[in-house]
Amino acid sequence: MTDLFAPLQSLKQGDWFKLICGASFQHLPAVRSLTLAYTLAGADCIDVAADPAVIAAAQAGLQVAKSLATDAQKRGFDYKGNLPFLMVSLNDGEDPHFRKAEFNPTKCPTECPRPCERICPAQAIVFNNVKENFSGVISEKCYGCGRCIPVCPYSIIDTSSYMSTPGAIAPLVMSTGVDAVEIHTKVGRLTEFEQLWQAISPWAAQLKLVAISCPDGEGMIDYLRAVYELIAPLKSALIWQTDGRPMSGDIGDGTTIAAVKLGQKVLAAKLPGYVQLAGGTNSYTVAKLKAMGLLKEAEGQGAGGRGEEIFPLLPAPCPPSFISGVAYGSYARVLLSPILEQLENKEVNNTNVQANLRLEENDVLLWQAVKLAHSLVSQIKSQQER
Repeated sequence: MTDLFAPLQSLKQGDWFKLICGASFQHLPAVRSLTLAYTLAGADCIDVAADPAVIAAAQAGLQVAKSLATDAQKRGFDYKGNLPFLMVSLNDGEDPHFRKAEFNPTKCPTECPRPCERICPAQAIVFNNVKENFSGVISEKCYGCGRCIPVCPYSIIDTSSYMSTPGAIAPLVMSTGVDAVEIHTKVGRLTEFEQLWQAISPWAAQLKLVAISCPDGEGMIDYLRAVYELIAPLKSALIWQTDGRPMSGDIGDGTTIAAVKLGQKVLAAKLPGYVQLAGGTNSYTVAKLKAMGLLKEAEGQGAGGRGEEIFPLLPAPCPPSFISGVAYGSYARVLLSPILEQLENKEVNNTNVQANLRLEENDVLLWQAVKLAHSLVSQIKSQQER
C-alpha cells in the first residue's frame, strides 16, 4: 500500500477518520489550523468548502503537517507523514450545510439578552467587536447550524442559502488538486444530482474518492441505488455518508444515535461502497458502534480480520458488513476551539500581528491542539490496534 492510498487502507480496515471543516465554513486561519492539527493526529480525510481560498488554506496546513512528521513521532504521535485526502463538498439543491445566518444588528433592541451570541458554536455572532468595530454575523465563521434562529426573541435572524453552480465550480475545484468530492443530495433530487454529476464527471477519473451524503427519508435506499446507477462504473472508492442529525455532535452524546441508526439502515442495504457515519457524531460514537457490533473485528478475531482480502480497495464493489469510518464536524471543531481562540487572542494582543497568526509558530498551542485532536482520532484508530 503506497502512501498515496493510505487513507483507502483505513477504509478497508474500518478505522477511517474524516474531519469536516464545514461546507460553508470559510474562516481561513481556522481551516488551516484544524487541518494541521487533525493531520498530525492521524486523520484520513479533510473535508472543506468548495472555495479556492479555503482549499489553499487546507493545502497549506497539510504541507506544514508533513514537515512536522518527525516532531510528531518524537512526541508519541503515530503520524508518518502521509497526507490525508483533501475533499470538497458540493450540493445539488437546498441543504442546511450550504447556508449562513444573517440579521441586521441595528434592529436588535438594546435590552435583548442576545442568546444568539451565546449559543453560536462558531463564535460567528458578535456585538461591538473591538478588533473590527463590527456587530452581526461574521460570515466566514458561520457554517449554517441554525441554532441561533429559534432562540432569537424577536425573530429577526434569517438564513441565506446557496447552491453549487456545476458549470462554474466543478472545473475550478477539480483543477486545484483535490483528491475527493462529496455531493450532498436528498431523496427526490435525482435530476438535479445528475446535472451536477455531469459537470463533475470529466474530472472523475482523477479522483481517489467520491462520497454521497444523504439524510434519511422515505424511499432513501431506492434513491441511493438510483444514484449509484448514474455514477457507475467508478474508478474511485465510494462512500455513502449517512447524515443522521446534521451539525449537532457538540450538543450532547445522544445526537450520535441518529447517525448510528441511519448507518445501520444503509449498511443493511448492501450498496456497493463503504458506509461512513456523520451528523451528530461525537466522543460517544465509536463506543456505541463497538457495543452494537458494527465495527470491523481486529485481526485474529474471526471473519473480517484485517489480514483477509474481502474486497478490493477500488471501488469496493462488494460491500463490507461493518461501518468503515466516522466523520466528525461540529464536535471536532468545538473540541479545538479553546486552542484556536487563544491563538486568535494572542494575534489581537500582539503588536506584530503576524507573530502568532499560524498555529505551528506557537509550539505550546500546536501540540496541545494535536493532543486534543488525537484524543478523538485515536478512538476509531485503536479499534484496529488491539
